[in-house]
Amino acid sequence: MLKLGNRCKIPVLREWSLAPCLAIRPVDPAAKTMGVGEAVRKMMKARPDCLVCFELQAERTVRILNVDGRESAKILSHVRRFLSSVSLEATPPEIGAQVHHLIIQLTGVKDPYREVKRACIEQALKIYPELRRLVRTSEDRLLTAIKLAIAGNVIDFGANREFEGGIDLRSFLDQDLVINDYPALRRALRRAQNVLFLADNAGESVFDRLLIKELRRPVAYAVKGGPIINDATREDAERSGIRGMAQIVSSGSRMPGTLLRACTARFKRLFQSADLIISKGQGNYETLCGESAPLFFLLLAWRGLRSALLKAKCNVIARHLNVEPGSLVLLQKR
Repeated sequence: MLKLGNRCKIPVLREWSLAPCLAIRPVDPAAKTMGVGEAVRKMMKARPDCLVCFELQAERTVRILNVDGRESAKILSHVRRFLSSVSLEATPPEIGAQVHHLIIQLTGVKDPYREVKRACIEQALKIYPELRRLVRTSEDRLLTAIKLAIAGNVIDFGANREFEGGIDLRSFLDQDLVINDYPALRRALRRAQNVLFLADNAGESVFDRLLIKELRRPVAYAVKGGPIINDATREDAERSGIRGMAQIVSSGSRMPGTLLRACTARFKRLFQSADLIISKGQGNYETLCGESAPLFFLLLAWRGLRSALLKAKCNVIARHLNVEPGSLVLLQKR
């Protein structure tokens, strides 16, 4: 297992408040009249199953931080206390962000996954030449790049119980897309003058280079405004080699997914003006599935709009999409 060396000392919390860490308001039932829009009510809301995943994510985070047993128990007790009172009207990324920022607040470690992200990027860069070869020698380079971009999504410490760096690439290339909007993506790409690419985790950003190259359009590559779990930041994207292939832009948000009301005005203008949006990962699907946009979702649905590409890696996501866990999905937002 990858670890970050030093033990963390837990400061005493004087108040039970995450407001300084996460300026996100609960969804108001009157959201439409308040100008938030119909999409708020259509976003994917959390389910009771999600709470188990959030607790497991917290346990993985304290293990990565190498927190000792007593201190770890204190952190997890705070997390369970928070989860016991959380509203399931929120999206999973909103709750996940609050859990992560709570751990940051308790430990004082601003980027718990920093070394993990670096290690994942380094592992991915080592196999990048082979990935490029697979794309170059394939019958359909764009489709192969899409499937490999999905394969990169397995490098996700937020959702995976274990990741040892080994990916069976052939198993991905041999799988069919269970939801296959690839023809629609090709048509949309022919019309598009520009593409907004919503990044997911840091390690898979190396795989994203394959797809960016095959899009053959100017690409804006959107990353998080600061560290949140193992999602890609500007530093991670640059380390992965995205600079020079795409313009790296920040959403301004420090939460998983792309909750537009938590993003900067500049990013929202970019989102609204994009000809085509490729959305990577589970969090982006959960927060954007209710938006009206040229979205294609790229996602991973396993056990455990433009257009979206997805491999279902979560039972809740798989049920929402009506696919079996483990399915590869390229879904156009209609």
